[in-house]
Amino acid sequence: HSVFRFDIRRSLTESKLSNIDLISYLTRFEWDMAKYPIKQPLKNISEALAKQITQIETDLKSRTAAYNNIKGNLQSLERKTVGNLLTRTLADIVNKEDFVLNSEYLITLLVVVPKSNYAQWQKTYESLSDMVVPRSTKMIAEDAEGGLFTVTLFRKVMDDFKAKARENRFMVREFYFDEKELKCEKEEIMKLASDKKQQYGPLLRWLKVNFSEAFVAWIHVKALRVFVESVLRYGLPVNFQAMLLQPSKKSVKRLRDVLNAVFKHLDEVAAASIMDVCVHMDIPGLQLSNQEYYPYVYFKIDLSLLDYS
Repeated sequence: HSVFRFDIRRSLTESKLSNIDLISYLTRFEWDMAKYPIKQPLKNISEALAKQITQIETDLKSRTAAYNNIKGNLQSLERKTVGNLLTRTLADIVNKEDFVLNSEYLITLLVVVPKSNYAQWQKTYESLSDMVVPRSTKMIAEDAEGGLFTVTLFRKVMDDFKAKARENRFMVREFYFDEKELKCEKEEIMKLASDKKQQYGPLLRWLKVNFSEAFVAWIHVKALRVFVESVLRYGLPVNFQAMLLQPSKKSVKRLRDVLNAVFKHLDEVAAASIMDVCVHMDIPGLQLSNQEYYPYVYFKIDLSLLDYS
């Protein structure tokens, strides 16, 4: 007197479960005697199912946390490579040849100049402060908003030059060339990208395998609940038949009417209530709060599986 119903909201013909698609597994379901021996107490079977799912959940959290940590760090570094010249990393833009290095007196600064001010920059940069090296500016990068220029000057006038530059809408980047640091930044991005690629394949394979394990365990739980609640409602000896039904949306009401007519003798109160109005009932011990209650045991299997990449 027990009925299963399952909703398939998406095509699952390509989702395989140990080389069997999900619909076929459901319709040909057989209890796994090797994994869940039925001679042991129901409590032991339930605990074995719960332990299996808990272990899968624990492993999932650990594996996805490790993968997402690498992915997050990589995205954080990659975000620095986009944006305007005032904020983005310069590791992939500047070269050693653009700077005066290892000089006790001279230093090369990087200045972001709006496109509309290119001409003004060329005319005024040498006079923004004393001790600016003549003809030392060069544009080394450009984006939609402006250009990145180098300029070389004496260290002792650096603060004065920065202040005068700001007054003229020329923004000096706080950047000092460090070849080792720039190399480490590039290598870190490459390493994280490699680690992400290496972890993706094994994680995907693990997900596929353990999705199957979790799905199989879930269906066994459904079967276990049908058995337990049928015994609780109808008593012993065990005498019920479980089946899967997949009605079309148009025929759901008709199916309910037929099932109610066939099985109303099992629970006249529930049957009468259903005839008047669809009600929700609380049956002590059956944990059916806010669930549909019928004269027969009913569980819904709703497979709403989303695509992932």
